[in-house]
Amino acid sequence: MGRHNFGYFFHEGLSNMFSHGFMTFAAIGITVACLLIMGTFSLVAVNANSLLKDLEQENEILAYVEESYSENQARALQTELEAIPNVVSVTYISRQEAMENFLEDYPDEDMFKDLDPEILRDRYSLKIQDLNQISQTKEAVDNVEGIAKVNAYEAVAGGFITVRNVASVVCIALIAVLFVVSVFIISNTIRLTTFDRREEIAIMRMVGATNGFIRWPFVYEGFMLGLLGAAIAFLLQWGLYEAVAQGVNTNDALQLIDIISFQELRIPVAATFTVAGILIGVGGSLSAIRRFLQV
Repeated sequence: MGRHNFGYFFHEGLSNMFSHGFMTFAAIGITVACLLIMGTFSLVAVNANSLLKDLEQENEILAYVEESYSENQARALQTELEAIPNVVSVTYISRQEAMENFLEDYPDEDMFKDLDPEILRDRYSLKIQDLNQISQTKEAVDNVEGIAKVNAYEAVAGGFITVRNVASVVCIALIAVLFVVSVFIISNTIRLTTFDRREEIAIMRMVGATNGFIRWPFVYEGFMLGLLGAAIAFLLQWGLYEAVAQGVNTNDALQLIDIISFQELRIPVAATFTVAGILIGVGGSLSAIRRFLQV
């Protein structure tokens, strides 16, 4: 493709964009909507997955030893607990250490300072690797002889897993549906332009113009529609994400949720939006022009 052909194709593609203002606006609008919805659910899934990883690193199962066990007997359980699948590390916490930790958490409560450590139990803190297996791990710990009680925050872990899985499924479904809808809208937009120029296309075919020469202006039109839609969607996604992140950060009830900064995500989001926008635009163009080139 020569430099002059490039200029011609670009000029023709740009002219086509403005020949049907409303349909061009509709094509860009549906592309923006597609990318924005897709991006929103994708970012929810990314943040949920990040929270799960943090929870996996920080989450622990507390295993309380039988009251009748001496400290030596309690310490002897560590090897058996370390052998349980999905357990990354096991830390023994004596009654005295548990009392010290308790007083550190409530330094202003004078009524707790004279408590006897013997009212507490020796315990183990177990770090786990995969939150999806927290129930099985808890059951395995509970079956260890000498363990009286096990605390595992299954509901919290299950909530994050559910959010991530639902967001991932919805994201994939929406990507598929909205991609098809976007291609259809852009295809029909370019088809109107093509229909208006059907006589010109027929003349070009009669004088020997190749299908590629006829097709390229429409490909450029779809490319520019998709690229413009991707740029607008990216800016809107950025603003929406920052607004939600600020709302979460200023809400005391949601302080446990750590939102990933958009600065860390902007390059992958921009790249994904650009590729998806171009695929939607070019795909719609090729779908529209194919019918006329088969005549």
